[in-house]
Amino acid sequence: MTLELRSCTYSYRPWAAPVLDNLDYTLPDGLTILLGPNGAGKSTLLKLAASVHLPRRGTVTLDGLASRSRDYRRAVAWMPQHITAMSHLTAREQVAYTGWLKGMSRRDAWDRAATALARVDLAARADTKAGRLSGGQLRRVGVASALVHGARVMLLDEPTAGMDPRQRRVFRDVLGSLTEDVRVLLSTHDVADLAEESDSVTVIDDGRVIHTGTTSAFLAHAPAGTPSGRTAEAAYTALSESGRDL
Repeated sequence: MTLELRSCTYSYRPWAAPVLDNLDYTLPDGLTILLGPNGAGKSTLLKLAASVHLPRRGTVTLDGLASRSRDYRRAVAWMPQHITAMSHLTAREQVAYTGWLKGMSRRDAWDRAATALARVDLAARADTKAGRLSGGQLRRVGVASALVHGARVMLLDEPTAGMDPRQRRVFRDVLGSLTEDVRVLLSTHDVADLAEESDSVTVIDDGRVIHTGTTSAFLAHAPAGTPSGRTAEAAYTALSESGRDL
């Protein structure tokens, strides 16, 4: 299973400078953290990978499936930064509705919504109105919605924004339980989201991928003598500064 962006260029207006320009990227296995400052192109990369946008030039494929195809869109799930609670629906109904939109039958979507909620530790809240869930619980509903139709790739845009430390920990545990059979790309501008469970790190700046590799390879960029607990921050700073010199 290989998700690839090849020679991708994208701008939001034909006359505007590209947000991404001739970008090549292959999503690694497991959980990958996508780091970069605001405006670096993280959300745009995710939207191209999710087929929310199509590249102006270049290709986006999953095992040869073009991103504009129905099979591609069924295999790839996108969770935007802001999850909207359908306040008149229960958590299970909201997840099932997403499955139906992805082409599942109503019965299959309803049955698999329960399984998806259990995978994110929300089975006990299945019948709770979505509008009454906490922010952290609503984000887990977003993950369940991404899982309900059997997605093989999950693209998460700033999923931990606004979460307190406990909610972040629960969310990371949920993601860690998924990556045996689902590839996850999680974007953030906060290096605190670089959990021990992440397998790889990609750094993007000014629309260019300036680093991608294992988590240990990323941390190795921290200068010698970096204080304990600040290794990820130091590695990110070092890469960002070197990337701007390119």
